[in-house]
Amino acid sequence: MQPKKFGQEYFPVRSKMVSWTEFLELTAVHPTKIGELIELGWIEPRTTSEEHYLFKIRDVYRLRKLERLCRDLGVNVSGGCIIVDLLERIEYLEGKVRDLERLL
Repeated sequence: MQPKKFGQEYFPVRSKMVSWTEFLELTAVHPTKIGELIELGWIEPRTTSEEHYLFKIRDVYRLRKLERLCRDLGVNVSGGCIIVDLLERIEYLEGKVRDLERLL
């Protein structure tokens, strides 16, 4: 990652990834549950050369949404994962519809 130069100072480029520790802080989810979601393939972190996990910022929001669904609606983790995936799919498809409507 190359630093950006502003004037005479160099600033690091902001990463779209967060470390394991940051992920735990941002999600407030127990590490065991995160491990289960990784095993399910619902969260797919990257691994550094030192075997440390790096998570996408998007996964923070996904996991928070999952936690809310499970807590507020009493949905189990598997059901919550399906709901979050479907909500993301709906959002994606609605965006495509808006794009197509602009072309008309």
